[in-house]
Amino acid sequence: MQIVTPETQCIAIAVLVIAALVLGFLGAPLLLWTVLMAAALWFFQAPLWLCITVAVLAATFNIPLLRRIMITSWLMKLVAGMMPKISDTERAALQAGDVWIERELFSGKPNFGKLMEQRYAKLTAEEQAFIDGPVTELCRMSNDWDITQRRDLSPESWAFIKKHRFWSMIIPKEYGGLEFSALAQSEVLMRLGSRSCPLCITVMVPNSLGPAELLLHYGTDEQKKYMLPRLARGEEIPCFALTEPNAGSDAASITASGVVFKGPDGKLMLKLNWDKRYITLAAVSTILGLAFRLKDPENLLGKGTDPGITCALIPTKTPGVTANRRHDPLATPFFNCPTQGKDVVVGIDAIIGGAPMAGKGWEMLMACLAAGRGISLPAQSTAAAHFAVRVAGAYATVRKQFGMPVGRFEGIVEPLARIGGSAYLFEAARKYTVGAIDGGCKPPVVTAMAKYYFTEMQRKVVNDVMDILGGKAISRGPRNLTANAYFSLPVSITVEGANILTRTLIIFGQGALRAHPYAFKEVDAVDNKNLKAFDSAFFGHIGHIIRNSFRAVLLSLTRGWLVMPYRGGITVKYWRRLGWSSASFALMSDIAMGTLGASLKAKGKTTGRFADILAHMYLATACLRRFEDEGRRKEDEPFFVWSMEYCFANIQTAYSALFSNFDGAGVGWFIRGPIAWWSAFNSIGSPPSDVVEHKIAALIQKPGEQRDRISGGIYMPTEVTEPLRELEDAFVLSLQTDAIFGKLSKAVRAKKLKKAPPAQLVKEAVAAGVITQAEAEQIVKAEVARAAVVKVDDFSLEEYNANH
Repeated sequence: MQIVTPETQCIAIAVLVIAALVLGFLGAPLLLWTVLMAAALWFFQAPLWLCITVAVLAATFNIPLLRRIMITSWLMKLVAGMMPKISDTERAALQAGDVWIERELFSGKPNFGKLMEQRYAKLTAEEQAFIDGPVTELCRMSNDWDITQRRDLSPESWAFIKKHRFWSMIIPKEYGGLEFSALAQSEVLMRLGSRSCPLCITVMVPNSLGPAELLLHYGTDEQKKYMLPRLARGEEIPCFALTEPNAGSDAASITASGVVFKGPDGKLMLKLNWDKRYITLAAVSTILGLAFRLKDPENLLGKGTDPGITCALIPTKTPGVTANRRHDPLATPFFNCPTQGKDVVVGIDAIIGGAPMAGKGWEMLMACLAAGRGISLPAQSTAAAHFAVRVAGAYATVRKQFGMPVGRFEGIVEPLARIGGSAYLFEAARKYTVGAIDGGCKPPVVTAMAKYYFTEMQRKVVNDVMDILGGKAISRGPRNLTANAYFSLPVSITVEGANILTRTLIIFGQGALRAHPYAFKEVDAVDNKNLKAFDSAFFGHIGHIIRNSFRAVLLSLTRGWLVMPYRGGITVKYWRRLGWSSASFALMSDIAMGTLGASLKAKGKTTGRFADILAHMYLATACLRRFEDEGRRKEDEPFFVWSMEYCFANIQTAYSALFSNFDGAGVGWFIRGPIAWWSAFNSIGSPPSDVVEHKIAALIQKPGEQRDRISGGIYMPTEVTEPLRELEDAFVLSLQTDAIFGKLSKAVRAKKLKKAPPAQLVKEAVAAGVITQAEAEQIVKAEVARAAVVKVDDFSLEEYNANH
């Protein structure tokens, strides 16, 4: 018989506790836990009845067949009664597209190597040539103020877009298209967006969700061969009609209808009726993609009387089609239009994909949404941030108040830093996201995050520029670089699903089931009455919760020190925080789903906070990827640090709000109390420091390679009369004369010169030998340039009334 002394008991307990912590942290399989339990029973000489009981339970849980018979069968029935019913449209949305990096972040134990090995796309020589050539030329020949006043692009711009096949970027070369990568599409839209929002939208929409995209994936060979070359050549101008007065973000509620009937010649036909709005290019389109609810009263297609949502292509000249009016979206003059159809009759072959695709429209739409959300809108937002770096950085240097550039005031440093940091963050996430799309992945959760957080951050960036430029920004006219961007902001916030609903319903509502390693498998197994699949998913889920419970607690206690970083140096603490946040997020997600159940759908504040955490973990991952891909540039460290601190500060804000307001059954009091207090004490992040912000503000006010790179991809005009060119030239001249003004200030302080207006002071300084005549002429040149930049537009009363 073994002898157990108090000392050996203490050692044994310590060993068992450490072993349990290690097993829990690593997510060890049940068999290893069983071995640990057996060791504990043996060492402490447990009674026979306890050993037998534990052995029976261990056998029951470790042997799948036995577990399914004795436990899982009745457990599945219990869960089936509690689980919320998933509608067909919800299921289609959940099954559409692909799960990507969000699964790693949702796991609680992300594979950092996998996060970093994701594709980081590069432009081909052909794509770069198109951007440097036709895209740059289109920007040169387009003037945003003229477009605003004309309320349309110039005829020359329309002709140029068609000639150079701007609408064919997604169309394969075999059909006459450009067949560009997602990165190239993004780069094209960035450059156009930095010149004019209506110009960008006009090119963007036909390359996003619309006829070409749907035809490529679902069209018949005949449809592709006929329509895609015509779209590529610009012979057809496409639009896609989805949104209705009572079906906006809830697009599945569309009431547009199509009824199948037999024509006099026996051919199957469709009679369509619709009332759509907010349809880009509708008034100038020649081919209209239409989403409608298909009815088949006589079951002529063999799919029942209500096949469901369907997509078709309708020539706009078809009798009964009306598309000749425009909306006015905040004075942003792209073609945004209503369209109606009254008893429009077309053949059944108008359905994209033909009769076999009848009723599959919702699945088609859900699978193709990634383009607008993942390519177009992030490109626009990144263009705005890069443009803001150029404009705000230069203007803060040129504009002087109280005798010095406003960019040196701490009140201006803060928004300048937000602009510079956001530009770095946008570019990182933009390239990371389009890299996934170029790799053949269509991740709806990630692209929904990109849509929401890019456009919301863009709103802050543009507001910051407006604040820095002050009166210069609010006085509209041909010299104003920012007003039209400010007006158009709510458009991107609203399109492709309203931002509020994207955050509160889609990102976590869809992500919680889709990206979770087990949740959707459980739901699917219950729906299909698959006991074996449910057993595997359910007990895998239990192990997942146990592992993340250990990880969340231990990583919180050690502030992530147990996480193995991907690489050393400046990134170490951020890898640790990312691992810590992922574990806490995964655990809280399971607690929320388990304690709130079906009511979680209606708790938009809770799901929105989960969305904030998941999205900022994604943005942080993208920044880490960019920093590594670009060779850990030392000079970029302030931008990188700002971006990471910004992300984790937002994660902390979301956790604080989540913990303080959590009302899950049975555990709400504990999370609102001790957990919320601990989170406030043991914060995962705080806003970027003043030191970092000062560095960023200084860097974007310094001309050179770094500033050009941080603000790259936008259109930079070469004509000296262009407002942005004038600003850049004045910026350089202002910096060149800083040292000369320093001499003047020093002479005034030394009483060699008296304070006087600039012109007189310069003249007296030359006479006193403080500066040379050449330096005086340089100051005069800089002051003339400064005056031109500070000047705002004004109009005669007749001109003003004509402009408005």
